[in-house]
Parts: sequence; C-alpha cells; structure tokens
Amino acid sequence: MSEIARDGETLKGAELEERLTRTWSRAPGLWGWITTVDHKEIGRRYIWTAMTFMVLGGILAAVMRAQLARPESGLISADRYNQIFTMHGTTMMFLFAVPVMEAIAIYIIPLMVGTRNIAFPRLNAFSYWTYLFGALLLWVGFILNIGPDAGWFMYTPLSGPQFSPGKRTDIWAQMITFTEVAGIAVAVELTATILKFRAPGMSLGKMPLFVWAILVTSIMIILSLPSVALASAMLLSDRLIGTQFFNAFEHGDALLWQHLFWFFAHPEVYIIFLPATGFVSQIVETFTGRRVFAYPAMVLALVATGFLSFGVWVHHMFATGLPRLGYDFYTASSMAVAIPAAIQIFCWIATIWLGRPRFTVPFLYVIAFIVTFVIGGLSGVMVASVPMDLELHDTYFVVAHFHYVLIGGAVFPLLGAITYWFPKFSGRMLSEGLGKAAFWLVVVGFNVAFFPMHLTCMLGMPRRVYTYPANMGWNGLNLLSSLGAVVIWLGGLIFIANVFLALRRPRGAAANPWGGSSLEWATDSPPPPYNFAHQPIATGHTPLWDVTDVLPVMTGLRVDDREQLITTAIEAVPDIRYPSPEPTPWPLLSAIALAALFIGSIFTPWAVVIGTVPLAIGFIAWFWPKSPPSKEPVIE
Repeated sequence: MSEIARDGETLKGAELEERLTRTWSRAPGLWGWITTVDHKEIGRRYIWTAMTFMVLGGILAAVMRAQLARPESGLISADRYNQIFTMHGTTMMFLFAVPVMEAIAIYIIPLMVGTRNIAFPRLNAFSYWTYLFGALLLWVGFILNIGPDAGWFMYTPLSGPQFSPGKRTDIWAQMITFTEVAGIAVAVELTATILKFRAPGMSLGKMPLFVWAILVTSIMIILSLPSVALASAMLLSDRLIGTQFFNAFEHGDALLWQHLFWFFAHPEVYIIFLPATGFVSQIVETFTGRRVFAYPAMVLALVATGFLSFGVWVHHMFATGLPRLGYDFYTASSMAVAIPAAIQIFCWIATIWLGRPRFTVPFLYVIAFIVTFVIGGLSGVMVASVPMDLELHDTYFVVAHFHYVLIGGAVFPLLGAITYWFPKFSGRMLSEGLGKAAFWLVVVGFNVAFFPMHLTCMLGMPRRVYTYPANMGWNGLNLLSSLGAVVIWLGGLIFIANVFLALRRPRGAAANPWGGSSLEWATDSPPPPYNFAHQPIATGHTPLWDVTDVLPVMTGLRVDDREQLITTAIEAVPDIRYPSPEPTPWPLLSAIALAALFIGSIFTPWAVVIGTVPLAIGFIAWFWPKSPPSKEPVIE
C-alpha cells in the first residue's frame, strides 16, 4: 500500500497518487508541451525524432543502392550523389545513432536507478530543442540543394574554402556544433543522475549493467565531443574569417583535421556500441532468468573499452604517411580493444548456457547481434594491421566492416531494446508475430546487402564512387546488395507497422510483463509523472528478483513539492533532498536564441556578437534564483 505522512495527515492509495500527480504533472495543452521537463516526455521526443532521422537516412541509403544497382546508371547526378552520401553518413552518425542511445537512456536511467526525474531537467529540455534545430538546419539545406557534399567526415582541404565554396560545408559544421552541445548536455545529465540520484542501497557494485554502460558512455562523450566541436569551429573560422588552421600553404596542417575528427569519431563508434551492450545485458538477464555471468568482468570490460577507445583513432590514418613507430602503438591498441568486447560476448554466452532462454523477439535480436558483431569485429581486427589496411583502405571491405559493426552491433540491439521496453514507453505490447517477421527480414536482408561487399572489395571496387563501368565484374554483387537493401526495407516497414498498430490499441501492459529484475519494472507501464510514489530501496543487483513480497521503500519526500533524494556517489547512502526544477519555457527560448546565433554566424560574424544578447537574456531568466518557500511563520 502506498502511504506517506505529512503535516499530521496520512496519505495513501489513490489520494497519495492524486496529490503526486498534481505536483509532478505538466500544464495541459501546447504550453505544457513546450515547457515540460519530464524526462519521459523528452526521452520519447528524442526517440521519435532520432528514429525519424533513421528512416530518412535509410531512404538516402536506398537511393544510393538504386544508383549502384547497375553500371553507368544515370538515376542521379554526381553532385546529388555526393550530397546524398554525405547526408546519409551525417544523419546516421550524428542525428540517429548517438542521439537514440542517449534518448533511451534519458527515459530509462531515472527509472532504473529509482528516482523521479533526471538531473538538470531544464538542461535536458534545452538539449532536445538544440538537437532538433541543428537537425532541421541540415535537412532544410539539403532540401534546398545546399546540402553538404564533402563526405560525413569533411576532410580538409576538400572541405576548406578553396575546394568547397558556398555554404554547404558551413551548414554541416554548424550542425555539428548543435549536436555536440546537445550531446554533451545529455552526457552531463546522465552522469549526474547515475552518480547522485541512485536509489538507496544501489552502490556502484550493484548498478545494472545498462547503467554502467551509460555511465562509461557519458564520460566518453564529455571527453571526446569537445574535440570535434573544436575542429568544426576551426573549419568555420578558416572558411568565414580567413584563418589558416588547415591550409598547408600558410603553415597550417590538413591532417590536423583528421586527428581532431577521429579522436572523437572513433570513440563515437564505442559511444554507440556500449549502450547497445547494456541493452543486450538487460535482455539476456531477463530472458534467461539469471544474473549476467561474471558481473565484475563485465563492468571492467565496459571501463576498459571506454579507456582503450581513445587510443585507436590513428588506424583511420594508416595511409597518410605518419611516423611508422606510431603505427605499432595504434595497431596494438586497435587489436586490444577487441579483448573486452570478447569478454562480454563470452559472458553473455555463458549466461544463456546456464539459464533457461525464452526466444522472444528481443532475445532473437540479441542472438543476431552476437553473430553479426563477431563477424564485424574480426574484420575490424584485420584492418587494424597496417599492411592489410593499406590494401583494404577506401574499398568496399571497409564499408562492409563498419556496417556489420554499427548495424549488427548497435541497430540490432536497439530494435531488441525498443521491443523490450515498448510496454514501459507506451503501456502496450508489440505483436510477437509481426516482430519475428520483421526480425527475419531485417537480419537476412542485412547479410544479403552487406556481406557481398567483402567480395566486391576483392574485385577492386573503391568506396565513394557514384557509378562504375560495366566491364569491371561488379554488376552481380552490386545488384545483390541492392536487393538486400530492399529486403531490409520490407522488414523495417513491418517493424514500423507493428509499432503504429500497437499504439492504436488501448493500454493494457502489465507493470512487469517480461519478468524483469531492475527498478524500471517496479512502476506502472507507462510510469506516472512522478515515476514512484515512494523512493524505492535496492537490495541487490536484481532488486525485483531479490524480494519475495514487497519492494522496500523510503518515505519522507514532500508530496506537494517536486523533491528527489540525492544519495552518496559510491554507496548510495541517503544524503539530502533536492528540489527538482519546475517546467519553464526558457530552455526553448534559449535554444531558439542559440540557433539564431549559430545560423546567423554562417552568413556574418556579427551574428555572434548580436546573438549573444538574447542568449544571455534567456540564460539569465532560466537560472534566475527562486526564493525557497518559507519554512517558518511570517511575523508582521
């Protein structure tokens, strides 16, 4: 029974829930929608937006495969192909892969650690609006035929003012600034939530593996994203005000761009991959009915992956003529990073072997992930060798490798996680039959599309070409890859149909339909605005499996004030009560001011000076201190 005492009265049951709902709910209508700071609403927006960009990026991929399905195709021009190629990679890496992983964490992590909202909820709202405005800037430019065309990696000097005149590259660089502001903001929120808002008893040694994965990922984002933000600012500076950071003829260095970019972009692969391993751990634990084997080894593997990922970026630059002695270090690091990934895979296999697996749709995606990621990981170790990399560099072997890693290693677990947590997101269950149909089409289509690219490479086909002669021997394999893309799309459409059909049904999912062990399953599906009527207490690694009757809780948080419990970082001992910020429009208005500054700076540097004024007003209003309510009677 939910019960709490306050000011001499005892609240319980429906009365308690009604008071908490009144305290934590947002205002109705459009005003409430734009001012909300509820992590669940913002998390759902992030997920919907990121998945929309995945579909748009998939459409671009389908156009490229249609162009390459036959030789000497004139379906699209070389210029449009360059834009589509650049937009596909940029959309998938910057607008889909990282944001969707952070989006699910925004929704799930506060529930999984047993708190009522994310840390810095207004910053959370600001991050979403910033991400949305940056994404719209990129896609509006593409629709207006001024989309970026120098590749999603924007190598200098190609992306410099000498070889890419106009505003195409400027739009790309400012989109990077938008997404990095949003990404770093979310990483700070998640790190603070995990370290300071965990349920009492959930020490660092008892956190779910998904929480560990997000903590390591968030720290990686904080350390790596400033590098690409700095690089994009330097590129814009070269293009707009005439600096020469990347101009070799003026004592700049074109390779400096690659160092700054790949120092972020290779850890980015693991920023995408580590949350996916967290998905897999939660799904394996639930559908085998036992804790993941060797929990300490799994945690150390996550930390080791995050650490080693910062020492591998130069393997993207083996063909640039860097000092040979350095190649030994980066080869060793690139091979060593496979060891913690292998540890996790062996631990998951041991868990499955020792448990009683239920082959539901989420679990099927886990099996597909393990098989596919091993293939991609082995080919990655191959290109970590300098002699092999020099042979395979800029061929379709690399295209096959990174799609096996990113789709097999991230998208398959993502689809499994969406299916797994869909009842928590929506209060509804996805169809098992449609889910399995989508699974088989996506997995089979993926392998038909991308495995032949290993062979296309052996026949000499380079990357980044928009057409090819008919006498090269590539015709059949390219057609096969394009047919595989069609099969992937059929599976994706069934998955999307499954989601929309489920959303049309009434809510009816149980609080814990899968029998999960972590705290997000201790509340309703979907959760109420306040998440938990009482602060739950974690009694072990699997709190819902560790109790035989009722989950223990703490009382003492106020009913009529937005309050959360802050605990100590290591042992999660109750520390202080934290007043959670109220809804406000200032994050949106600040994001609009920031967008005006960034977009205006593409056309004139004076926009930075002028745009600072409304941005400062927005931030001052946002952070203006609010007088706490009086705790003592006022004597006049």
